[in-house]
Amino acid sequence: MTEIREHDEKVNESKESLSETLQQVIHLLGKHKLVEHVVHKQDMPNHGLVESLVHKQNLNILQHKLDQLHPADVAYILESLPLDDRLMVWDLVKAERDGEILLEASDAVRQTLIADMDSEELLAAAEQLNTDELADLAPDLPKDVLQDLMYSLDTQNRERLQSALSYPEDTVGAIMDFDIVTIRDDITLEVVLRYLRRLPKFPDHTDKLFVINRDDILQGVLPLKRIILNDPETAVGDIMSTDAVVFHPEDMSDQAAMAFERYDLVTAPVVDNNRKLVGRITVDTVMDIIREEAEADMLSWAGLREEEDFFASIWKSVQNRWAWLAINLVTALVASRVIGLFEDSIEKIVALAALMPIVAGIGGNSGNQTSTMIVRGLALGQISSYHMKSLLQKELGVALLNGLLWGGVLGVISYMLYGSYALGLVMMSAMTLNLLLAAVNGVMIPLVMNKLGRDPAVGTSVMITAITDSGGFLIFLGLATIILL
Repeated sequence: MTEIREHDEKVNESKESLSETLQQVIHLLGKHKLVEHVVHKQDMPNHGLVESLVHKQNLNILQHKLDQLHPADVAYILESLPLDDRLMVWDLVKAERDGEILLEASDAVRQTLIADMDSEELLAAAEQLNTDELADLAPDLPKDVLQDLMYSLDTQNRERLQSALSYPEDTVGAIMDFDIVTIRDDITLEVVLRYLRRLPKFPDHTDKLFVINRDDILQGVLPLKRIILNDPETAVGDIMSTDAVVFHPEDMSDQAAMAFERYDLVTAPVVDNNRKLVGRITVDTVMDIIREEAEADMLSWAGLREEEDFFASIWKSVQNRWAWLAINLVTALVASRVIGLFEDSIEKIVALAALMPIVAGIGGNSGNQTSTMIVRGLALGQISSYHMKSLLQKELGVALLNGLLWGGVLGVISYMLYGSYALGLVMMSAMTLNLLLAAVNGVMIPLVMNKLGRDPAVGTSVMITAITDSGGFLIFLGLATIILL
């Protein structure tokens, strides 16, 4: 518990420090604009020279601040600035850091930065990256720059990049790393140690070495701790692990991420159908996938198609948001027409207008609770359409009990407010029926969407809310018309 607390404290300190740095950058930008504005209006000898010196002085301070930051922190700052300020700061970043920062920036912000760079700058930035990093950046590069980049690579790296780009972006092949250390199983640990000491650079996140034969077929893995703890004369084949978790390039990246979490992996080998070693996956890449999946799910629940730049143009934001707003408009019109069918009932019993939003609101909340649980189970691979019957039975039971309990409470409240037993009965019945409707849709919609190959998180909450609103109004007003009138 102490270690967890210390880690949380460090994370909070890091967040505060980065927030303070952002405020300092904003302050320097504001100061720079103010001073330039004042100097520009002054009438003095050598006005151009003075203005140039003031311009350089302020920007030099800002550039020095940026040079001290990690690429991920610079990307965070760029994402937090309006477009004009963002491009001003981007121009101050040293050219040799462009590639790293582009990788750290969100897709939407990365596009604005790339649009501000010419072909030579983009090519120079890309040439500083490893092959697996290039695979992440390549889809955003202009075709002519990507073609020039291919020509600039040696044969091995060109083939690796073409291989990574040939896989869909949501597969292991698109995210695998080619920077791996391999050894043979017939050598001793002493030979392994001598080999490792001669390496110019040790790959990041290396916790194990991959054991292969002369045909590059994976034989097993050798954790680094075994090299340290065993006798130097021990053969690799005697202590290597042969039951390592392996992946194939065609495997889905989200499934690989779940495996990393389940087995506490740091690295894992990627092999082809012949078990030939072709790359590896590292924990830092998996963390990025988990974060992106979480962000995508949050956006999907809100009806957004993709991550949106906070400072994107009005038209770009409208394009990202209009689809589900249009659907909401249609469902709202349907709900209004349902209410319109019972105008006479509402006119005769005014209490119906005050009570019907309660039935619809509670139903929508209950349906979204159910669908959230189902979507989570689908994401974790714990449920499928095979479980539909048992899930429906369970959720219908929960909805029935909740409906009778809270519907009864609302029925009593309705009687106390309006003095009508019949109205209380209508309230309890409508609440129970709408919760049952919400349970059915909360289970069915995500499972059916998953069965059809669609993302069950996208728009599920919008659809459930629409159904429980219209259904709640119809049930409540229909029962009220039958029982009370």
